[in-house]
Amino acid sequence: MSPVAPTHDQVPVLYVIVVYAVVIFAFWNIPGARVVINPLKLFTIGWHELCHISLAILTGGSVMRVCIDPDMGGCTIVSGGHPPTILAAGYVGSTVFGGLFIMAGFDTLVSKIMSFVLGVGLIAPLALVRNKLTILLTVLYEGLLIGFWFIDHAQALRWYCLFVGVMNAMYVVWDIADDKYFRKANDSDATQWSLLYPRIPAHIWATMWILFEIAVLTGFVLLGIAAFKRTPEEMYAEAAQFLPT
Repeated sequence: MSPVAPTHDQVPVLYVIVVYAVVIFAFWNIPGARVVINPLKLFTIGWHELCHISLAILTGGSVMRVCIDPDMGGCTIVSGGHPPTILAAGYVGSTVFGGLFIMAGFDTLVSKIMSFVLGVGLIAPLALVRNKLTILLTVLYEGLLIGFWFIDHAQALRWYCLFVGVMNAMYVVWDIADDKYFRKANDSDATQWSLLYPRIPAHIWATMWILFEIAVLTGFVLLGIAAFKRTPEEMYAEAAQFLPT
């Protein structure tokens, strides 16, 4: 068997990735329903902006202002630094970060480890949030994260991490959809690229970044298939060595 051929136990993960992408697109764009995933949106947008911030500092720039909002989107205003590197960091960082969470969807032990990243990441944006409903939903999502540790020996964490992974890995799509259909206050990175290089229109930048995203997402899926060819019983035994439940 080819190392990238999915096993019988891995095939459902591939179907769930597709279902998650459709569900997230719907919830991200349908007015009213959008609020339900606000905590995960803040987590996703927050990481995206953190990537911009990190590269701004590493290239010698300084951060003037940061906005992280589930409705307006994210925005990081910097002074100095290397603009192309800073701008590219957002989509690249989101896609790779999402890929790591997608890999966690193939293995219980990895999902346990990544759940700590998610737990901290859900709480961190609350420093900028005053909306009581969003705070309440964040507490709910944290409660689900903890509860999933005790469902089927933490197997449920795999599907939670997979959902978060798809949301981050496909951030380019959500960002561009927000820009096109909801005219959010903060432009998408694709629009910013067209401002940085005016000869290339925004829709071309959007297409290039979506193709990049699909390629990286595919790569992480194949890596997950190749690296975690385990039966449920083998995953139970391996995960039991780390904080057994």
